[in-house]
Amino acid sequence: MKKRAESTQVKPLGSRYWRLLSAHAISNLGDGITSVAYPWLASAITRSPFLIALVAVLSRLPWLVFTLPAGVITDRFDRRKIIVAMDAIRGVLSVFVGVAIFLQRDSLPDIHHVSSLTALKTNWLLFAVLSIAALLFGFAEVLRDNAAQTLLPSVVEQSQLESANGKMWSVEFAMNSFVGPPLGSFILGIAIYLPFLIDASSFFISVALIASISTIVKSTSTTSEKVERTKINFRAEIKEGFTWLWRHELLRPMAIILGSLNGIGALTQATFILFAQEVLHTSVFVFAVLGMAGAIGGSLGGILGPKISARIGSGPSLSLTLLSGPAISLIIGFISNWQTVWVLTVITMIFAVLWNVITVSLRQSIIPGNLLGRVNSVYRFFAWGSIPIGTLIGGALVDLASNQSSREVALRTPYFVSAALGFAVFIFAAPRLTTAKIEAARAEGSPQEPK
Repeated sequence: MKKRAESTQVKPLGSRYWRLLSAHAISNLGDGITSVAYPWLASAITRSPFLIALVAVLSRLPWLVFTLPAGVITDRFDRRKIIVAMDAIRGVLSVFVGVAIFLQRDSLPDIHHVSSLTALKTNWLLFAVLSIAALLFGFAEVLRDNAAQTLLPSVVEQSQLESANGKMWSVEFAMNSFVGPPLGSFILGIAIYLPFLIDASSFFISVALIASISTIVKSTSTTSEKVERTKINFRAEIKEGFTWLWRHELLRPMAIILGSLNGIGALTQATFILFAQEVLHTSVFVFAVLGMAGAIGGSLGGILGPKISARIGSGPSLSLTLLSGPAISLIIGFISNWQTVWVLTVITMIFAVLWNVITVSLRQSIIPGNLLGRVNSVYRFFAWGSIPIGTLIGGALVDLASNQSSREVALRTPYFVSAALGFAVFIFAAPRLTTAKIEAARAEGSPQEPK
């Protein structure tokens, strides 16, 4: 009896995982700090909405043009070395931005009075620095994130993936969206260049932690050094990853469903700032509190996600997530109380992370190791490619509704449309994402045993 009890104990995740988690936490803390600093810096450099938006476009452009090639690179080279290299590059870029700001600090307005300025001559030197850094950061982020997500199966056992992913998501939300932003606001008040130098140090610490596990973590890629030296045929290798995903009876609809969910969610995010100001009547402080709701929900989702999945099953968990989205959108469309929206946002993020814990772990479990990077990048291409489309449609929807009704009704309209589309996705998706199909897919494939 004693031996049986010992055999059922949960195996520790191990030192390799905790080093990876620590690196993830520290780098995300740096990201959270600069998530406040970068917008404030942009507004201190120029008051042109177009130029500020251009920086944001440059930072997201690599997700559109580089995601698929990044998958090929991830499968061809050591994923640990990719993470180390990309974090090192991001650290150097952060130092570059911080030093440039330090040298130009006397030409910048008082950071506390930036929001009251109506006219400001654009600092073209710093704008060029910020634009180039945003683009390069975007490329490094795409490759780094894909490598990090596909590295985890080599650090923990397959049975530990959901628990390991849950902790990773919790740490990411906590550092990136909860601890980092208020800390970034405080540091920004001391000196405008300081957050960027602290961000650089977070990347270098992450590099040291990942590099420290180099002798005990094996790459999940099955390609040998000889294969790495051969010429990469990006078109053929992207096609191989795309074909594998498209032929998979579970991952194909799952990618399409997630893309639909993200596009539908973007409908309401397009004009959320206006909804918060004009319908919920929030102040700047209250709006910041609303933003923290997502971090709290995400952290709770990372902790509770594996437990919910184990308790009710993967299929019912995904169905519950699919149903909660449109239901919450419908409720928000009718209310004007920010406190209720705060609670509903927490619930929304719990279910969003529950979805991620289950589906990311599933992909890591069933995609062959030599294809994991490419298939994962194709999956994310489908899943995230709908976000800018949904954002564009959401803004146009409010403009169109404004011509037919009051401003308040127009701002509520995306929530009603999102709810209707969400319920339609639920009807389509629920029969295709059952526990039986998920477990069958898990049983058929393993990243260590290509089929």
